[in-house]
Amino acid sequence: MTDDTANRKADAVLLLVAVCLVAANMRPTITGLGPLLDQIGADTGLTVSTLGMLASVPLIAWALFSPMAHTLSRRYGQPRVLLWSLVVLLAGTLVRSLPGEVASLWIGTALIGLALALVNVLMPAVVKREFAGHVPAVTAVYTALLSGFGALASGVVVPISHIEIGGEPGGWRFALVVAGGILLPFAIGVWWWTHRRARHVQSATHRGRTGIWTDRVAWLVAAYMGLQSAMFYMLVTWLATISMSTGRSEVVAGIDVMVYQLFTLVGSSVLPFLLRGRFEHFVPAVIPSLAAVGVIGLMLAPGAILLWAPLIGLSSGSTLGMSLTLMAQRARDHDAASALSGMSQSVGYLVAALGPVTFGWLHSLSGGWTASLGMLLAVTVGLAVVGLFAGRPRFVLDGR
Repeated sequence: MTDDTANRKADAVLLLVAVCLVAANMRPTITGLGPLLDQIGADTGLTVSTLGMLASVPLIAWALFSPMAHTLSRRYGQPRVLLWSLVVLLAGTLVRSLPGEVASLWIGTALIGLALALVNVLMPAVVKREFAGHVPAVTAVYTALLSGFGALASGVVVPISHIEIGGEPGGWRFALVVAGGILLPFAIGVWWWTHRRARHVQSATHRGRTGIWTDRVAWLVAAYMGLQSAMFYMLVTWLATISMSTGRSEVVAGIDVMVYQLFTLVGSSVLPFLLRGRFEHFVPAVIPSLAAVGVIGLMLAPGAILLWAPLIGLSSGSTLGMSLTLMAQRARDHDAASALSGMSQSVGYLVAALGPVTFGWLHSLSGGWTASLGMLLAVTVGLAVVGLFAGRPRFVLDGR
């Protein structure tokens, strides 16, 4: 093996480690919020509806700022934009937990949303470019880590909030900093080192991508992304509250959310095995059926939440992985993948942002969970229908 070959392999391994560390930091800042909503409401006086809006702030930011990622990456390069996005993510995590004014809670959450908007868009393009021959496998690893660490954050934030500091519980601010920020410095450091070592150069062939907003395939991917994201964020925001409404404790409710997300990890991990053979084009339509069964179960027998949450989790994880895979598979090169990712995530998260707010509003209006869960069931059905069309082997910007 020559020195050049060894160096290329070392760079590839280091880049994969960097991708994994980025994935581990994509969800904890978001998923740690849901189990702490009661504490945040009691401390700040925010109403249930307002807390639903708080949970939607990152999604709104993703809808607004996702299109910027493609433009910024063309101008400054993907590695540099990703590095500074991680720095902003760390800053937002710290600002969100500043003591005192409630304004810092909203500002920090908005900064988190801005940072994640850029990372969300660019990572599928990075995978398309750097691991072109292994897109489903690397996407599965990325999605599994994203889901796994998101699940861990949901399960540990409440116990962390009860840790005493100076004789008093650390509270929700301390818990959000620990759960959301503990791995960020490592991700920043390794990503910086990877950029420094490898010095990836952005392609000099920058073709126009304005047609992405009128492309039918792009809109199918966007719809799939939006519906699966709405499903996930409704559950990750309100599942703990649903669990507590059945008589389970705050800590156990947080664990229920963790179990749900651990099964999203399983769902994303098995997706590459499903995307094999002549029936792979039907996978995007079939996998939402598990979520539909789970939602119906929650409506009819909410006390069996530990039966239904895993079913929905399997579906949530596999549909997320499917969305990210579609962003790479429905593009012929990484530049098209970046454009498709920005467009589909902008539209998708605009749809998703309505989810937690509407879910909470329906609960406040009805006093129960039937109407909210009915909406969630409709989302799963819509996801299956869109999946029938998104699964066909078509490519964005063909002939442009």
